[in-house]
Amino acid sequence: MKFDLQKSIEILERTPDTLATLLDGLSDDWLHNNEGKDTWSPYTIIGHLIHGEKTDWPVRAKIILSNSENKTFEPFDRFAQLNATTTSIQDLLDEFKSLRKKNLEYLTSLTLEDIDYIKKGIHPELGEANLKQLLSTWVVHDLGHIAQITRVMAKQYKEEVGPWKAYLGILKK
Repeated sequence: MKFDLQKSIEILERTPDTLATLLDGLSDDWLHNNEGKDTWSPYTIIGHLIHGEKTDWPVRAKIILSNSENKTFEPFDRFAQLNATTTSIQDLLDEFKSLRKKNLEYLTSLTLEDIDYIKKGIHPELGEANLKQLLSTWVVHDLGHIAQITRVMAKQYKEEVGPWKAYLGILKK
């Protein structure tokens, strides 16, 4: 599928409700367990998504669309959520939903034209990237973390499923 802003927004606007439906009201075992050393729990992943809403996607889009000569993005701290203050999952989900709504309102207010999607910024590690690539990555990033959350949760019962483990590909990843 080729990039399409409206199709991208279809995913981006659903992510907060998808995650709230999946995680709100669950016990701490589901929310805070992970896959082992140096892996993230569903709770931690929501913190990561919040950090991205604050410092990554909209900020980088503004840089790409700006008239500034310096189009270099600030490095994104992929682990910033590990230093965040502990709060309830409901508060995190509410914050994520609010930030996402605000960011999508900003995005749709831009009235982008075809020429805007090929404007470029500079990623500190990856080099040049255009707006279309940034927005496509935002969508795939959401979907990747939804898949990660469900995989982490599924693995909590890895040893409990007995012989069915042979049929459950999610437990092998």
